[in-house]
Amino acid sequence: MAMEKVDIIGGGIAGLALAGRLDPGRFDVTVYEQRTELPSVGTTLAMWPEAQQALAELGILGAVRSRGAIIKAGALRRPSGEALLSMEGEGLVGVSRPELLRLLDTAVPATVRRVVQRVDRLPGHSGLSVGADGVNSIVRRDFWGRRSTARPTPFLAVRGVVPGIPSPQDVGEYWGRGQIFGLAPAGGGTNWYASFRSDLGPDKVDVAEALEVTRDRYANHAPAVKELLALASPETSLAQRIWTTPALGRYARRNVVLVGDAAHAMTPNLGRGACEALIDAVTLGGLLNELPTEEALAAFGRKRVMRTQLLRLASSLMGSVALAQGAQPWRDALLKQVGKSVARTRERTGTSK
Repeated sequence: MAMEKVDIIGGGIAGLALAGRLDPGRFDVTVYEQRTELPSVGTTLAMWPEAQQALAELGILGAVRSRGAIIKAGALRRPSGEALLSMEGEGLVGVSRPELLRLLDTAVPATVRRVVQRVDRLPGHSGLSVGADGVNSIVRRDFWGRRSTARPTPFLAVRGVVPGIPSPQDVGEYWGRGQIFGLAPAGGGTNWYASFRSDLGPDKVDVAEALEVTRDRYANHAPAVKELLALASPETSLAQRIWTTPALGRYARRNVVLVGDAAHAMTPNLGRGACEALIDAVTLGGLLNELPTEEALAAFGRKRVMRTQLLRLASSLMGSVALAQGAQPWRDALLKQVGKSVARTRERTGTSK
């Protein structure tokens, strides 16, 4: 039986996961990626239970857990560090993006061809083309039109990793007026991230300049935040504009399908972007292994479009709340009241730590 051709545009999380899930005995797979090598710098990603199941199907969950960090708890805090609402993270695993990409790369069969080049137009053939090329997807632009073009938000994301394990009393997110700062353990170090309104960019952002702006913006935050930013360096940090995609009602057209950020790029406020990219890829790969392509793409849409579009909207809403400016006092008062209610519930049920 002739092999079915699949071209995957993009060798990031979604692209590598799909290449690792497709049956090498049925599919002739090519991955196109413009990077010459995997990145060496990146923030920590929280793997929720469903994403961990996807990693298990790829055969790398054990490796991810051994190289990552268990995320147990944290808190939403004022800039001063005062906890407003404690958060439990049982069952979450944090892994750096570079490490996750390396492990996904090991799951890709040797039969998969790798082509190092930027793809400006899809290869012309009757096989399946998969847009796994991120928020500024060429595939989405060409097949879903100009209205599907990614949109920049007013917010900059600056993030990185520094040495040293953070104190449990400092872990969490610090919500200020129109800005967020977060820190958590990350495999022997501390993962940190900041988000705030900025005119830097929107395309290429100078990391050193962004770090200086970040230090200035968070100069009045808790000592843990200022100490961490003093340790941050351009070599171990990233800075970029946050972009999102508009709503899409379907992820497949003819013999083209979108996965990950190409389909549903969302703000990072729920921490679900990488997880949903993994789930997209493993779900699509499993369906293609079992069903004719047309049926598999239809089933993929039923399973993934509604869920991921709702998460995209929820992330945007959470971002609006977290980065509130004028409503900050009311927001913080509400969070503190919710925190007290949660604490009382834990005391009554005997689940307090």
